[in-house]
Amino acid sequence: MGYVFTIEDARRWDAWWEKPANRIALDLEHDLMMGMIRPMRLDTVLDIGCGGGGTTSFLVRKGMDVTGLDPSSPVLEIASKKVAHKADLHRGFAEDLPFDDNSFHYACLYKTLEFVDDPRKALEEACRVAKYRVFVGMVNPCSFRGGSLRVRRWFGQSIYRHARFISLWELKGMIRELVGNVPVQWRTLGQLPSRPGRITRYMEKSQYVQKCPFGAFAGMSVTLFPRFRTRPLELRTRPKPSTGAVVAGLVGSVRREKRWK
Repeated sequence: MGYVFTIEDARRWDAWWEKPANRIALDLEHDLMMGMIRPMRLDTVLDIGCGGGGTTSFLVRKGMDVTGLDPSSPVLEIASKKVAHKADLHRGFAEDLPFDDNSFHYACLYKTLEFVDDPRKALEEACRVAKYRVFVGMVNPCSFRGGSLRVRRWFGQSIYRHARFISLWELKGMIRELVGNVPVQWRTLGQLPSRPGRITRYMEKSQYVQKCPFGAFAGMSVTLFPRFRTRPLELRTRPKPSTGAVVAGLVGSVRREKRWK
């Protein structure tokens, strides 16, 4: 089941993002997600682990048909106030999604995979319900910020004390095992301090900078090939009855063979 956020966790999460420097980082991460999944207006997307609805409300503002899922009912109430009934919210777990195969165009796990009990199963479920792409956004453990969070979680009340950090290479390996050799791309953000200014935004949006594997935030997009469950059809046929001439001919040939022996 993993770690289920409480109301206090959701409120601290929202308060942290309200800081100007953190808000810039959030906007860049959301822009990176949109650029990597490349959705169209009114496309359907499943926000797995939607929490207090920050990413869900962003996707709604982008004109997408959004469904959010989270295991915490109190946290979903906070999300419902943000989206104002413009998104469908469900209670559930990432490892057991209550949706049919290929139900959504896209599925995203924005800072969710670190908190689930079985990351591989959560990825498998995301790939099952999505048609086109799955996006995974997470803290990069190979970055300076990722290393500091791994240390500070033992000495404070950070929400990341419950997290299990996953590297880009581990994530890519799990995806290859689940869906095969499908197109996968990754980008990172946060190589530079998140300070207000056009220069920071310009540098962070550069594809050359985003290919550096040591950014604080890592995003990975998985392009899926549609898969459908099939069942073999039974073909009912009746064998044609043998004609008398054919049977007589076979008997005659057997008799001739015996005579020559």
